[in-house]
Amino acid sequence: MPTYEYECAKCGAVVEVVQRISDPPLEECPKELPGEGGQRCGGRLKRRISGGAGLIFKGSGFYLTDYRSESYKKAAKAEKESSSAGGSTAAKKSASEAKPAA
Repeated sequence: MPTYEYECAKCGAVVEVVQRISDPPLEECPKELPGEGGQRCGGRLKRRISGGAGLIFKGSGFYLTDYRSESYKKAAKAEKESSSAGGSTAAKKSASEAKPAA
């Protein structure tokens, strides 16, 4: 079931309610007023548009590369740095070897 957010026009409280899609929207604020002996606000509620919940994929499977350990990240960074440093000298050697001897 989805979670809906409502905002009270009277007290400004934000209320999250788990409801069925077919349930009618709430109309009165259920928040208790402080110092009023448990009296409810009763203000008019307006449904807010929310961004929804974030989605996180964990565990083995398709998204394995999204959640790597710190040791893997360090090793990958070291490998990338060594290949970029070594790759430039290898490119220079192959360029110099490609020149014909005059």
